[in-house]
Amino acid sequence: MIPNDLIDLLENTWTSTSKLGTQLTEAQWKSPSELPGWTVQDTLSHLVGGERMMQRLPATTHVAAAAAHVKNPMGINNENDVDERRSSSGAQVLAEWNEITALRLQTLRNADEAYFSVETMTPTGPGTVADFLHIRILDCWLHEQEMRRSSGILGNESGDCAKHTLSRLIRTIPIVVGKRAATPEGATVAFNITGAMHYSFACTITNGRGAVTEGAATDALSTITLESATFFQLATGRVNADESKSKWSIKGDSDIGYRVVSQLNMMI
Repeated sequence: MIPNDLIDLLENTWTSTSKLGTQLTEAQWKSPSELPGWTVQDTLSHLVGGERMMQRLPATTHVAAAAAHVKNPMGINNENDVDERRSSSGAQVLAEWNEITALRLQTLRNADEAYFSVETMTPTGPGTVADFLHIRILDCWLHEQEMRRSSGILGNESGDCAKHTLSRLIRTIPIVVGKRAATPEGATVAFNITGAMHYSFACTITNGRGAVTEGAATDALSTITLESATFFQLATGRVNADESKSKWSIKGDSDIGYRVVSQLNMMI
């Protein structure tokens, strides 16, 4: 099956990112992002590199100098793409972004079912091209939001891309609540997300495993309330529990709640 719904979501965040880019001054392009060592422009350069890879275009031959914020082989590859474009202006990187996303949309809109069924390695392990698109929506939308927060131009905070990203991140909640936070058997930790998105869910530990249910929980051991932007920042390691403590609250068992918030980072 051709995943037109996924292609639509990619087009949504790609177009929104392009519109954001037209509003940025060169100073805003060069301003620090939430990612250590990266500017707003660097974040878009990273997305350009990712789409070039998805399009099977040649990888850069540029080798970036060692940097303290680069922690692993994936980070090295990312930094090579980013550093190659640091001498460019924001407008030049935006032009490259518009070119590669137009090419990607043309490829995706004209591909047959076999294209999306090709086996490939994804950030979460072996899968298909369609599986990779699920993750790519999350990646592109999260980076769009980082660019927006860093430049002070908010937008596209809710809607289908945000819902898709939230649903993907919630898949890891059982590991956070159960294994990392060591929530006791039979207990429930509830989440109340507010702000641009409104969504409630809970995770209950049964036979040592966590299971997520949608909706508010009335018998939760601990209930964590936070805005959607803060949830996404915590879930992607852009801030930690202590840095964001004014942006979340806990009702009930504060120790369990804090352990969950402090272990919420689900990204590499």
